[in-house]
Amino acid sequence: MMAKIPEMTKHRGFPSGLTGTQWQFTIRRANPKVTKITAWPRHPSRDQTEALADAAFLHAAWHYFGAEPFERGNLDGGRLCRLFGREIIPAEKAFDPASYQAMLQINESLARKNFPQAFEDIMEV
Repeated sequence: MMAKIPEMTKHRGFPSGLTGTQWQFTIRRANPKVTKITAWPRHPSRDQTEALADAAFLHAAWHYFGAEPFERGNLDGGRLCRLFGREIIPAEKAFDPASYQAMLQINESLARKNFPQAFEDIMEV
């Protein structure tokens, strides 16, 4: 018997990733084993395109969702983990880190401090 594929909202029009790099922002289809969202450490010495991808993802999220809570849906779990607990936080008390229906929100004050370029109308990449 095949594993049941969970429901997953697709955020139409959200960029799929950072062009010219390996970094993705969305996933194409739901996975029966949903990536659990936890806070991953960021290492400044790593690939600079990764930090640029974090900023570009936050830029896309801000311009797509604004300050409002949003459903995780097809947003890439790995990319969310790099911002989770800092720039992106749970938007509900009963937050399920392994659910595509989990509600998230941009922590605007910290996000503006750490990634000011993400809040510009146009972000140069």
